[in-house]
Parts: sequence; C-alpha cells; structure tokens
Amino acid sequence: MESSGKTSGRVDAWLWAVRLLKTRAAAAAACNAGHVTVGGVRAKPATPVKPGATVEITGLGDKRVVVVVRVIAKRVGAPIAVACYEDHSPPPPPREFIAPAGLRDRGAGRPTKRERREIDRLRGRA
Repeated sequence: MESSGKTSGRVDAWLWAVRLLKTRAAAAAACNAGHVTVGGVRAKPATPVKPGATVEITGLGDKRVVVVVRVIAKRVGAPIAVACYEDHSPPPPPREFIAPAGLRDRGAGRPTKRERREIDRLRGRA
C-alpha cells in the first residue's frame, strides 16, 4: 500500500492508480481529449490533484464525478483504491428493454415462409 503522504499528484497517474481507467495511457488520452476536468477546469495529464478536488470524467458512456480523498501514485488493490475517492456520480438513467426485431414467442414453432420474410425485412436483410 502506498501511503507516502503526498499532497498532490498528476491527474492521469491518480486516475490509473485508483482504477477509474485501465491504463495510464488511457488516462492521459482521456485528459488530452477533454474528457477530464479538475475543479470544473479542463485538465491536462500533468494537472495536479489534491485531496478535496472534484474530478469529472465524461466520454466513457456515463459521467463519473469523484472527490479526491487521498493522493496515491502507484496502483493499489481495489479495496484500497475505492477508499481514495468518494463517488458522487449521478445514477445512470433507467434502461428500457427493447425486444430485438423478429423475436418470436417460445414454442411458436417454425416460422412460415411469409413470417420469415417479414422477420428478414425487419432485421434489414432483405
């Protein structure tokens, strides 16, 4: 466990160390693409983070908002990494189930030629 008592560190290294992004290169790429903000300001990979700073990550499908509790420089285990930030992310929107085109009831038997043509048309094959 890394407990070096650092007061600040690079945002890309911190995002990787607390397991919010898989690699440090991915964290740097997210920063360069403008998907990471620290304190409401767009962050470069070398932007310093301090305890109490708010880090927002977008562009990964959903928005993550975390508050830095502890700055670490090396990747640690998941239970320790979760203790290094507080997650204030909004809950994801509810997903609606949309049945795939051409889904038939179980036990309905084989489709007729006409039904098969309709299914193919719905799926965009014809």
